[in-house]
Order: sequence, then structure tokens, then C-alpha cells
Amino acid sequence: MKAVFVSGTDTGVGKSVICGLLARYAKERGLNAVTQKWIQTGSLGVSCDVRLHLRIMQRSISEIRQYLPAISPYNFSAPLSPHKASSLENRVIRPEKIKKSFRLLTRAFDLVIVEGVGGLLVPYNENKLVIDIVSKLDLAVLLVSQNKLGAINHTLLSLEALAKRNLKCLGIVFNNSGREKKIILQDNPRIIKQLSRQKVFGVLPWEPDYNKLYKKFGPMGKSILGSIWSKASALR
Repeated sequence: MKAVFVSGTDTGVGKSVICGLLARYAKERGLNAVTQKWIQTGSLGVSCDVRLHLRIMQRSISEIRQYLPAISPYNFSAPLSPHKASSLENRVIRPEKIKKSFRLLTRAFDLVIVEGVGGLLVPYNENKLVIDIVSKLDLAVLLVSQNKLGAINHTLLSLEALAKRNLKCLGIVFNNSGREKKIILQDNPRIIKQLSRQKVFGVLPWEPDYNKLYKKFGPMGKSILGSIWSKASALR
């Protein structure tokens, strides 16, 4: 099974962009890659995050239409935490449905890239967290950190949550904020790597043009894919 769970240190840190870039990198190297969004809030129909993945991948919805129910098993209209968005619609998020959808995709594709919901400790009901599903599936995690003031604390706390559950962290990708001081942008990756001993795949510059950003992502993509394959080999 070749898959990775892409989590953020917070909401809005660039997970969707990283998922799209990684999927495009895999696709351009001959892999049949797909992205998945277990729970989408603030969107109806096809997940807005999946739409962004496809846009960055330069693929159309028609190419994956038959798999859409598995790619985006839960969608809710309210832009809230999953536990609240689902309760407003009187719908229950069932982890077995998510796991079944995930396993279906692992059989049909070479690589499944799962985008998380905000950070790691997001509840999907009153008692359970999304990370509980990640743990059940024993997925390796790629952590996305927005490179800004506060990133040190957010990133180290996220790594502690993974370690507590014995989940493998492949490493960290930093997304630069377009409004942050240079000294912070330079120091965050350094001190987080030193304190955590985790691999830092790289730092993405602030760039709204996805094609230009993709060119910057190449070395990171190669390293991330290598780590995913190493993790998959270790499970055999």
C-alpha cells in the first residue's frame, strides 16, 4: 500500500496545494496517483479541495468521476469543524465508510494522497478525532507548516501528537507566508529541524502561480516520493 496522509499544523496552511503538487509530480513520473479528502466542510458537490488538486495536477473531473464517491466520501455545507458541520445536517461520519473508501482507492491507484481536515486533532464527532482514523490505517504523515510566527509551537505540538500515537512522520514541508519577516522565514525551519530531528523536505516560496510553484517543488517531490516508497517497503 502506497499512501500518505497530508496534515497541516493548522487550517489554511497550504495542504491542498501540497497535495496537488505531489500528485502532479507523481503523475508526471508515470504513477497513477489520486488525491482523497475524507471530510470536506464548507463545500457541496465535489470537494473544493479536490477541485484544487485536479487544477494543479492539470486533470479534469471526468478522469476520476467513477471514483468520486470514494475520493470525497463526506461533504458538508457549513465551514465548521467536522463534528459540528455534520451535526447541523444530522449526519453521522462513519470511520468504516472512510476506511472502505480509502482501501478501494489503494486497489485502483498506485498512490493515494489523503488531505486531512485542518490540523491533526480535529474531531469528527463528540468523542473521536480524525487522527484516530489515520492511526487505524497506520498511515505515514507529511506535515505541512505555514512558515510564520507561531509555526514553531504549532509544528512541535503536531509532532508530539504523532509520536504519542506511534505514527510515522515522513517529514515537514514549510509554506512561506507572503507577509512574514525574512528572519522568521529563515529561522523557523532551522530551529524546528534542530529541536524535532525531523526531515525538512524544503520551503516553498510565496507564489500564487501554481505552474511556477511546481517548478520549485520538484526536488521536494522527489524526496517525498522516495520516503513514501521506503515506508511502503518497510511494511511488507
